[in-house]
Amino acid sequence: MSAYIVFTRTKTLDQKELETYWAGIRATIKGHAIEILVAYGKHEILEGDPIEGIVIAKFPTVEAAKDWYYGEEYQSIAKHRQKGAIYQGLIVVGVV
Repeated sequence: MSAYIVFTRTKTLDQKELETYWAGIRATIKGHAIEILVAYGKHEILEGDPIEGIVIAKFPTVEAAKDWYYGEEYQSIAKHRQKGAIYQGLIVVGVV
């Protein structure tokens, strides 16, 4: 069953750290079955607190999503995202 990793950015803290993260993120995708569905596109808040941006990535399984997220390559670049902004991240299981 498909799984989705969703990141919402609520507040930028350090733009340079985010730029370092964005410069390195593509290299972490190689060798993983990841389909980026949404990446900081225009959005409209219907309910809840405002966000600055959202990313939604599709994976073939929860295990594949976790393999990428917890993998050494992604974790080495994720520290820049974590220093650069306040994010919420989650894995969501698809319905089909």
